[in-house]
Amino acid sequence: MQAIDALRHKLSSYLTPSQVRKVTRAYEFAERCHEGQERQSGEPYITHPLAVAHILADMYMDHESLMAALLHDVIEDTGATKLQLSWRFGTTVASMVDGVSKLTEIEFTSKAEQQAENFQKMTLAMARDIRVVIVKLADRLHNMRTLGVLGPEKRRRIARETLEIYAPIAQRLGMNDMRVEFEELGFATLYPIRYRRVREAIKAIRGHRKELVAEIQHTIETRLKKEGLKVTVTGREKHLWSIYQKMKTKRRSFKQIMDVFAFRIVVDRVDSCYRALGIIHNLYKPVPGEFKDYIAIPKVNGYQSLHTVLLGMHGVPIEVQIRTEEMDAMANYGIAAHWLYKSGKTEAEGSHGRANRWIKGLLDLQQQAGNSLEFIDHVKTDLFPDEIYVFTPKGQIVELPAEATAVDFAYAVHTKVGDTCVACQINGRLASLSQVLHSGDKIRIITAPGAQPNPAWLNFITTAKARSAVRHFLKHQQHEESVDLGKRLLDRALASFGSSYREISKSQIKKMLKETGTDDFETVLQQIGLGSRMAYAVANLLVPEDKRKPANTAAVDSPILIDSYDGLVIRYARCCHPIPGDPINGHLSPGRGLVVHRATCKNITEIRGNPEKCISLHWSQAIKDDFPVELKVEIAEERGIIAMLANRITDQDANIDHIAVSERDAHTSIVSLVLKVHHRSHLAEIMRRIRSLKSVQRVHRVRS
Repeated sequence: MQAIDALRHKLSSYLTPSQVRKVTRAYEFAERCHEGQERQSGEPYITHPLAVAHILADMYMDHESLMAALLHDVIEDTGATKLQLSWRFGTTVASMVDGVSKLTEIEFTSKAEQQAENFQKMTLAMARDIRVVIVKLADRLHNMRTLGVLGPEKRRRIARETLEIYAPIAQRLGMNDMRVEFEELGFATLYPIRYRRVREAIKAIRGHRKELVAEIQHTIETRLKKEGLKVTVTGREKHLWSIYQKMKTKRRSFKQIMDVFAFRIVVDRVDSCYRALGIIHNLYKPVPGEFKDYIAIPKVNGYQSLHTVLLGMHGVPIEVQIRTEEMDAMANYGIAAHWLYKSGKTEAEGSHGRANRWIKGLLDLQQQAGNSLEFIDHVKTDLFPDEIYVFTPKGQIVELPAEATAVDFAYAVHTKVGDTCVACQINGRLASLSQVLHSGDKIRIITAPGAQPNPAWLNFITTAKARSAVRHFLKHQQHEESVDLGKRLLDRALASFGSSYREISKSQIKKMLKETGTDDFETVLQQIGLGSRMAYAVANLLVPEDKRKPANTAAVDSPILIDSYDGLVIRYARCCHPIPGDPINGHLSPGRGLVVHRATCKNITEIRGNPEKCISLHWSQAIKDDFPVELKVEIAEERGIIAMLANRITDQDANIDHIAVSERDAHTSIVSLVLKVHHRSHLAEIMRRIRSLKSVQRVHRVRS
């Protein structure tokens, strides 16, 4: 019990007695669960969760985080369940323990830099409670401190993960002390020889630098105190990993990097920061362009400080950071400092105010930081407001904007996957392509050869890549369809002059292009297909009067075949809803292409006799699409009649797109329906089934 006594003593300095008792209960439960288990070092397993709790206690974390730290391995490594933990310690602690377990389960499959960065972001995005991430960081920190007992390969893997994932997460949360320790331990494990050489080089020059550092420090401190400022000045030694990274990325020698001296000035108030800045700018010459004000504009992770670079004695560059005590704590502990200030470790006066000022500056929140869970939610939202992170079937992470769908994911993987996708599985279950994705989802896209993007996708896709790809495809598709339709229409027009598309010579085309002022023949065909140019007018230019023959009546009278509903150049009139089996005509609408009407539609009465404007059409035998059709059903009032009506329709393999009910009088209602049917015979069978209902007085198709 000596181990828990030491933790209890530490916690009693900032937690209430009842909170300390709750933490003790969590320890006792964890000890029972882990009984008989040992770490690879041979120590009892409970020493690990206890050490993690000590790390969090040093940050003055709240009692729930400490309980989660003590219990963080019980779900994964023992027979305890989340339900048991909820019953014993409350749902918040149980959810945190479950969250830590889930973060541990995510496999880091790729060492690529982009993958590592996405993993960091996804880890944060997946944690509903940001304290889960802090517990996980403390868990990793203790594992890094005790790496020595593991094999070389495992040590290197854990060190690489720490440097690529956990150190940047700590930095993103502003937890500088933890980040530095991660980097130093990771560096020593991953590159032991380089680590030793950098450390020895620093030791060798430390003696020469000591006097100069002390002299600069004394000069700055004396001058600031003379001006009446309460101040602490410390010389900052660069960290080994930071030195190594700068040497590598900036291609500088060790001497060039170590020629810069760094100092931190900690004052009592914000206005003193700016006063101190003015004083040291008078003392040493500032380097132009090297001043940064992170107090007025804090970094995303809440870091606040004034940064400046000066030229000191003997022309030595001096880096200086100026901040208050609270800012210093925030810089070292980051988000964890919120709980430090809530704990009352600093004087009670203004402790909430200080935390609240930081939150407002960092996150622009309007709410006070009185509620930890509310605070956590806002921090998480602010860190990644518009990003989600999802898995491919092979475990790679794809970053997408919030509200992204499976189609966005498909295009993010590859344009060809997006173009041919027909369905998807989300977390192993079939789902709609329009379903909004969430962080942590595992997506499998189902493709089909010959499948094409659907114009309806533009209503729900969010990424620029997906929208651009779909629009590009549709534009290309529309061009091909309009050129094809233009050929067919021109061929009919040429038939009236006894010619055909194949008989046109290059010289005739050249002459026509000159007269129309068009660059190429394909553009003319596209314009005909889109209804922007009359086929008869083009045929008139292509075939001079002296070369015309008697009309080929068979070709002129042969209707154009309609073989699909999804065409971009062929559209179906909403006024009469033509379906396969209906006699149909078409007219060319400028810019829209061919609009298909029922032959009896009143809206084409005026042009029906004009062969240039009204074209004879015919349904292809191969057409298999579903077409909308509008019905009106008069029904007598009866309980459940709408449900019966819907059942009759769906029993006949038809979908209802729209349904509306209006009262005609006290006893009769009119039901307006838009159905999707295969053809005219299919519609006739549906109408027959509807008429067989007792309450149905009349059913008819809306003509126009």
